[in-house]
Amino acid sequence: MYLSNLSYVLGCLPLLATAALSKRQNSTAPTVQVLNGSYYGVHSQEYSQDYFLGIPFARPPVGDLRFRPPQSLNTTFNDTRNATEYSPACIGYGSDTWVLGNYISEDCLTVNVIRPEGVAPGTNLPVGVWIYGGGNTNGGNSDPRYNASFIVRQSVQMRAPMIVVQLNYRLQAWGFLFGNEVVESGNANLGNRDQRLALQWVQENIAAFGGDPSKVTIWGESAGASGVGMQLLAYGGRNDNLFRAAIVQSGGPVASSRLLTPSQWQPYYNNITLAAGCSNATDTLACLRTIPTDTLSSILNSTVTTGFPWGPQVDNDFLLAPFTASLQAGNFVRVPILTGRNHDEGTDFAPKGINTTDQFLANVRSQGPDNATAVTIAALYPDIPAIGIPATLDGRPTGPLASYGVQWKRISSYIGDLRQHVPRRIVNQVWSKYNVTNYSYHFNVIPNGAGAWLGSGHFREVAFVFDNTDGLGYKNVVAVNPFEGKGEEFFLLARLMSRMWVSFITGGSPNDSGVSCVNWPEYTLENPRNMVFDVNVTKLAYVEPDTYRAEGIQYLADRFADVYNR
Repeated sequence: MYLSNLSYVLGCLPLLATAALSKRQNSTAPTVQVLNGSYYGVHSQEYSQDYFLGIPFARPPVGDLRFRPPQSLNTTFNDTRNATEYSPACIGYGSDTWVLGNYISEDCLTVNVIRPEGVAPGTNLPVGVWIYGGGNTNGGNSDPRYNASFIVRQSVQMRAPMIVVQLNYRLQAWGFLFGNEVVESGNANLGNRDQRLALQWVQENIAAFGGDPSKVTIWGESAGASGVGMQLLAYGGRNDNLFRAAIVQSGGPVASSRLLTPSQWQPYYNNITLAAGCSNATDTLACLRTIPTDTLSSILNSTVTTGFPWGPQVDNDFLLAPFTASLQAGNFVRVPILTGRNHDEGTDFAPKGINTTDQFLANVRSQGPDNATAVTIAALYPDIPAIGIPATLDGRPTGPLASYGVQWKRISSYIGDLRQHVPRRIVNQVWSKYNVTNYSYHFNVIPNGAGAWLGSGHFREVAFVFDNTDGLGYKNVVAVNPFEGKGEEFFLLARLMSRMWVSFITGGSPNDSGVSCVNWPEYTLENPRNMVFDVNVTKLAYVEPDTYRAEGIQYLADRFADVYNR
């Protein structure tokens, strides 16, 4: 675990003066009175914004509260507390944790609030609540790639000011442990329950920051978009009036992998209890609560958990039924949605080394289809590199790229559709079927650092949405500034996309950005269309019919509920 320090905080908050980060309250520090007490934050003169960081929204999930649903705060205080530094991130495992050097802890259930300066209670600004991605195994609300100052600045310049809230939620086993004991005791899907309690906190407290609790948009990418999707499906689609709209980027309410029953998940659970010395305990979950944090974390960060399916599952409580079937039955919160995918998502998820059709068929069958269905899928996704993805790779991988496999472009197309494009199209079709406003996008941009064999892959749009043209959080051993060495069109596209997102959050339509002459049409069954973001076109964006790989995607979609169990 890595302790937070001043240089890290300075790296995450845009160019604040050192004095502004003093832990002592000063006369210029913004203050806010929430239900439990008052906090003072940080004022940025450069960005004309106020930051309130690391505010708890739940009791610390430690000790006997480990592996339990989050508990609301039950105490008040009279002093004015410090909210000038990020809290620890929730314990996670992966590059988002070790590259960024996050200080991690079990005690991590906090929110950050970023608002324009001069906002008082009663101002009633719209609110965007950001949920980070990371495969439900790592990530945090202090990640500088999600620095909200830039998009909040755009909102002010548009004269449509908004507030951004960033939440933390528990990860990996800490947030997504599953199995018979977990389900029977009502302790499943804890990471998604954390998100929901944070949304309840927003409803109770955001007015104190000048926000309007009736104008909340939930918003996430990848696993964060899955979190948004689970809030749309929670309790059978029960509308608790926690949000009025949703944005899902490269994820959402359709599962990206096969759902498992508690019994199917049980061997994974047993691996953990055995490694922790709890397998013979009368109550194995209670035993896991007694294991020291560092000891349990070492187990969870070892080969013991390799290949575990971390993520939401049907628990007959928070999530009542398989996700695709729930959507098709109309059991979701019917609010407007903005959703989309990147052109070459599959290159980030496809297995390497697929060299023959037999290997391709074996991979298809491993996802659920029988042999006859797999053969049909192989015909719909033929081994023709010219129609595979990414288009930036000419022909088959050779030379240094040979390890990707002869059929890399074929398997990437199939896996990209299976995990990303099919779920997106299902969502747009379902929203349209039930006459709920929805918008769809297709992102086809290759930023700096993305090779021709990866194309416009997963996560590439995030820097553009946040208008993070300085590349905060990308200049490290695993990433580079996506805008470095690029032309003006990249910066213009970031401005366009961030403003369209602001427009949707503040007004319910992406068409009031003030910087685009292209109208983003609503998606309908009669005329399904996407907005395409592409720096290779004159105006950075254009509208396309949503017909790409139509036959293959529809064939998969028709089998998502039964064959694929998603």
